[in-house]
Amino acid sequence: MIRSTFRLAVGAAAIALLPGLAHAQDKLRVGLMLPYSGTYAQLGEAIENGFRLFVEENGGKLGGREIEYFKLDDESAPPKAADNMNKLVKRDNVDVVIGSVHSGVAMGMAKIAKQTGTLMINPNAGADAVTGPMCAKNIFRSSFSNWQPGYATGEALAKTSLKNVVTITWKYAAGAESVGGFKEAFEKGGGQVVKDLTVPFPNVEFQALLTEIASLKPDAVYTFFAGGGAVKFVRDYKAAGLGSIPLYGAGFLTEGTTKAQGEAAEGVITAMHYADNLDNAKDKAFRLAYAKAFKMQPDVYAVQGYDAAQILATGLAATNGDAKQIDAFREAVLKAKFDSPRGSFTMSDSHNPVQDFYLRKVTNGENAVTAIASKALADPGRGCSM
Repeated sequence: MIRSTFRLAVGAAAIALLPGLAHAQDKLRVGLMLPYSGTYAQLGEAIENGFRLFVEENGGKLGGREIEYFKLDDESAPPKAADNMNKLVKRDNVDVVIGSVHSGVAMGMAKIAKQTGTLMINPNAGADAVTGPMCAKNIFRSSFSNWQPGYATGEALAKTSLKNVVTITWKYAAGAESVGGFKEAFEKGGGQVVKDLTVPFPNVEFQALLTEIASLKPDAVYTFFAGGGAVKFVRDYKAAGLGSIPLYGAGFLTEGTTKAQGEAAEGVITAMHYADNLDNAKDKAFRLAYAKAFKMQPDVYAVQGYDAAQILATGLAATNGDAKQIDAFREAVLKAKFDSPRGSFTMSDSHNPVQDFYLRKVTNGENAVTAIASKALADPGRGCSM
C-alpha cells in the first residue's frame, strides 16, 4: 500500500511538471467586462456575440481549454472601472479580461491590468493612451486607436481638390484624438484646417455651430460623433442646408446609425476598418454564421469581439493554454497574421491592429466601400515603452 501511494504521488508530481497540462485540464476563466445596460448595451452585446461565435467555431475551446465566462456590467462608468476590474481579477480569479467600449472605462481597466499582470484584450475603446503611455506586455487591442480613422480620412481627403476644411466634434478626449489624427494627415498632404469647432459632451445642440460653418464656407467638413449624437448631427447638417458641403467623418458617424439618419446620411463619406460590402470569403462566412446564430446582421463591434477571441486563441496556442506566460503569448501574437472579416491584419509592437481603412460612402443606407483610404495603417504608439 505504501509503495502504491508513493507511485501515485510521484505520478501526480510528474503530471504537474508537464508544461501547460494542468492548465489544459482546467477551464479558461474569461471575464467579460462590457456595457450590458445603458447607451452602449447594444455594443457590448455585439462584442460578446462575436467573441462567442469564434469560440463555438473552434469547438468551444481556446488553447485546448473549455471556457467559463464571468460577465460584469461596467455601466460605462469610469469611476467604477478599477473596482469592477478588481472584482474579476481578485474575486473571480479570471485568466483574461475582455473589455471595454468606453475609453474612460478601458483606461481604468488598463491601470489594474498593468498592476496585476492580468491579460487584457480591449475589443473597442479607442483611447490612444491604451497603446501609448499605458501600453504593457499583457494589454492588447482588437479594434482601433482614435487616431487611426481620423488619420485615414485626412489622408484620403488630402488627395482630393478639397483643401479648406472645418472640423467639429464633442469637446472630449476621443474627439480631440480623432481630429488630431485627421489634421496630421490632411495638413501633411497640403490641406488646411481653417477652424476647429467643439461642442460640450454630450450636448447635441449644433445649430449655432452649423450657422458658423455656413458662414466660413469650407470645401468640406470633418467630424467625429457617434451614437445618438451622430444621428442628430447628420440630420441637422442636412436640415441646415449644408448638403452642398461634403461631410466626412470617422466611421462611427454612420456605423449602426444610417437607418435613424435616413435620407440625410446619403452621400456621407467616412473611413473605417470595416464596411457593409467587403468582398472577402472570411467576411461572407462570418456574416452568414452570425446571422444564423443571432438572427441579426453583424457590425464592426461584432467583428472586434470575434477578433479579440482570435487574438486570445493565437497566444494561448503558443503557451499550451497558459494565459500567464505573457512573453510567449506576446511573441506569438506579434508574429501572427490574422484572417479577419475586416480583411487580414497584424499587430503592432504596441499591440494595436495594423489594418486597412476603407473609404465608405453611404449609398441606399449602406456604408459601401469606394476605395482604400489607408493601407496597413499602424498607430504610432506614441509614448509606449515596454
